[in-house]
Amino acid sequence: MSRITRRNFLQTSSAVAGATFVISGTKASGRVIGANDRLRIGVAGLNGRGRSHMDGWLGQENVELTHLIDPDENVLNGALKKVESRTSGKYTTQGFSDVRKALEDKTLDAISVATPNHWHSLITIWAAQAGKHVYVEKPMSHDCDEGRVVVEAQKKYGVVIQHGTQTRSSASVAGLHEAIQAGKFGKLKISYGYCCKPRGSIGHESVASPPSNLDWDLWRGPANIDDYHANYVHYDWHWFWKTGNGDMNNQGTHQLDVARWALDKDQTHPVRVMGLGNRFQWNDQGETPNTMFAIAEYPNGQYVYFNVRNVNYKGYEHQVENEYYFEDGGKIVRGKYYAKGAKDGEKVSVEPGKVTPGGNWGAFIAACRAGDPSMANGNALEAHYGCVLGHLMNNSYRLGSKVPFNAKAGGFSDNTDASEHFQKLHDIMSTGVGIPEDGSSYVVGPWLTYDAQTERHTGEHAEQANALLKDSNRKGFEVPAAGNV
Repeated sequence: MSRITRRNFLQTSSAVAGATFVISGTKASGRVIGANDRLRIGVAGLNGRGRSHMDGWLGQENVELTHLIDPDENVLNGALKKVESRTSGKYTTQGFSDVRKALEDKTLDAISVATPNHWHSLITIWAAQAGKHVYVEKPMSHDCDEGRVVVEAQKKYGVVIQHGTQTRSSASVAGLHEAIQAGKFGKLKISYGYCCKPRGSIGHESVASPPSNLDWDLWRGPANIDDYHANYVHYDWHWFWKTGNGDMNNQGTHQLDVARWALDKDQTHPVRVMGLGNRFQWNDQGETPNTMFAIAEYPNGQYVYFNVRNVNYKGYEHQVENEYYFEDGGKIVRGKYYAKGAKDGEKVSVEPGKVTPGGNWGAFIAACRAGDPSMANGNALEAHYGCVLGHLMNNSYRLGSKVPFNAKAGGFSDNTDASEHFQKLHDIMSTGVGIPEDGSSYVVGPWLTYDAQTERHTGEHAEQANALLKDSNRKGFEVPAAGNV
């Protein structure tokens, strides 16, 4: 399909089948909006997290929630009623099933994306091409390559793009990381994130006809899937590879982003990664692991470790947090610094760090008003680095092989730190959850090497790993190549 101008884009009907929206020419930067001017914002994806987006924008001064988008008619109508009751008719809010129709409206200034993961990047790219600022829920990308396209779209069109990693708006976490990077606690060795929250089995749902209130074609969008089943809509799509990314890049995106944020500032992508785990106990339709341990090594020798643990059991320890381990043996755990060998920790006290004030919602509005992408707390490039980290860990797991369920499964005999931390997870799964060694297995992924400059795998397993860097897309919903955005 030939390129189209911004004017043509805005005039193109969303009903045009097979349209791939790209814009040629100069930047289509979102307009600068004065502090006293109204900012008109839309929300795409109105179930679950989308309701939080609605509340966030309704709580901002001089912001109108004017466009609501969802392919489920029932969800859309419920959201419209909610906004009407909250705004008492002070302005009009329009409803759309197709986000492209909303993006045609020249009066729309910004859009926030709370759809399933497979839609995040494409809507962000389309919105940037239309000159709209974007607040995009985590993860910004569903695969590695489309995240780079978002970065290039932001550069080309000059719009604000802010990632939905709310911790990026925390001055205290920013201050801690500034102190770590300045060497206050010594040289950081391992930045460790946990996404350990209990979840349950999703069972099995048979292929069926989509409900009449759901536009199945629009819900699928770029995801290359054919058949509907009820485990996709409206939440359990998280646990299927073509629509979600498992808890590693669901809840885990927050803690992964924090973990990478603490590394030396010049670190971008890891040079090698590996992941292992399994989907234990549930025996359900889901594809993604509910238990995972993963490692990423960066060019300077620093590491990110990550732990996913979703299987519930008596005495379950809920951990959605970050830890920091230093080369001299010190560590920061749950807000306290422990010197090497110390049993008692000291409360960490640091100066607030640099963030755009106003929390995640207010910071985005301030950046839009200023027309300044650098004000976003968690910009497109930082989001890309954090999301790719999780995608690469997942991809190692996806290329893994089954090995016996025991403490030696990871093959960490030459890495004392990895062996120690994996042992803790294994003990929980063995003793706490009760996974028997006899007949049970881990899926252990290979170590994948990665070139941060080319954003491609090299060496052993490169062909299989590179094939996982980009999902196939359905016709009419293709994510463009980075050079064609």
